[in-house]
Amino acid sequence: MYDVIIIGGGILGLSTAMQWQAEFPDHRLLLLEKEPRPAQHQTGHNSGVIHAGVYYTPGSLKARFCVEGNKATKAFCQANDVAYDECGKLLVATNDIELTRMQALWDRTASNGVERHWVSADELKEREPNITGVGGIFVPSSGIVDYRAVAEAMARRFLAGGGTIQYQAEVTGLLESANDVVVNSTQGDFTGRYLVTCAGLMADRIVRMLGLTTTFTICPFRGEYYRLAPQHNRIVNHLIYPIPDPSMPFLGVHLTRMIDGSVTVGPNAVLAWKREGYRKTDVSLRDTFQQLAHSGVRKVLRQHLRSGLVELKNSMYKRGYLEEVRKYCPSLTLDDLTPYPAGVRAQAVSNEGKLLDDFLFMNTKRTVNVCNAPSPAATAALPIGQHIVAQLKPLVN
Repeated sequence: MYDVIIIGGGILGLSTAMQWQAEFPDHRLLLLEKEPRPAQHQTGHNSGVIHAGVYYTPGSLKARFCVEGNKATKAFCQANDVAYDECGKLLVATNDIELTRMQALWDRTASNGVERHWVSADELKEREPNITGVGGIFVPSSGIVDYRAVAEAMARRFLAGGGTIQYQAEVTGLLESANDVVVNSTQGDFTGRYLVTCAGLMADRIVRMLGLTTTFTICPFRGEYYRLAPQHNRIVNHLIYPIPDPSMPFLGVHLTRMIDGSVTVGPNAVLAWKREGYRKTDVSLRDTFQQLAHSGVRKVLRQHLRSGLVELKNSMYKRGYLEEVRKYCPSLTLDDLTPYPAGVRAQAVSNEGKLLDDFLFMNTKRTVNVCNAPSPAATAALPIGQHIVAQLKPLVN
């Protein structure tokens, strides 16, 4: 009998396990992960940005946890010898419409308590000679890190403290009773007094195993990247982001300095036909049928049909993708974009056809379940873990 079982070996599950163990060092803790090692899905397939909290609705969990997580992530990296770089982010306006939108972001960053500096066109050119724009916002606290390395450091801390990780243990069933929770898996059955689920792309399926009625489904969006040819590793000094269109659900294609010294271009956002569909050719009939049968997903596709078709075109034709980044970095050519692995974002879609914007939890008497944790969840992993521990403690006590 374990005191707590955690499902999911991504950065959220590991953050929760590590912090619960620090709070209750005498508890028996088990983490179940269906892959042979940690951080194999969203944690290990993202842009590696330590976000500052620019975009998120003031007062939301996203805004609060991102600002807290920015500091906590850097502190964790320093304490655990994980490399990171506080390189700062520049949001670049390329025309007068974007300059107007930039003012709204300026106001939002103030509400979220984020340090930022208004940058004129001349200052932008001085900071970034290869970037073209009419102005920008500089956010110095943004940075870069390898979140897989962060997750692996969390796993080492958890194991060193006496925790247990069972890999290649895919969950096949859950049964919650008055006294415990039984987890059926491909590595056998495990019983715990309490359960935490951080299942990412499988979050809705996991909570339905508990018999809960969900008002959402997980819809996978693939984010495709390119890496710039090595001669362009110093093309930018900061992270370069466009000013997002508020009518669009995602942030747009950006230039990201990576911790290994390379620079990536991306991501876009295209509907994936498999929950873990990292390649264009990955298709699951079950996943495809489930998402297209969901009325909320169909509403989202209708609402964003035009932009979705543009994203799909740019996914199929590299020239369209290139034009997105050439709006602010005109010197790049098709030959500069080299292949790079894609990621898949687990986006909760409500039955009413809304992309759920904030982090979402569903709890029972013995379980805490993370249902929606898109970006900036990696940045916010430590505060999210604290939040889960805080929700579970009253049940245990």
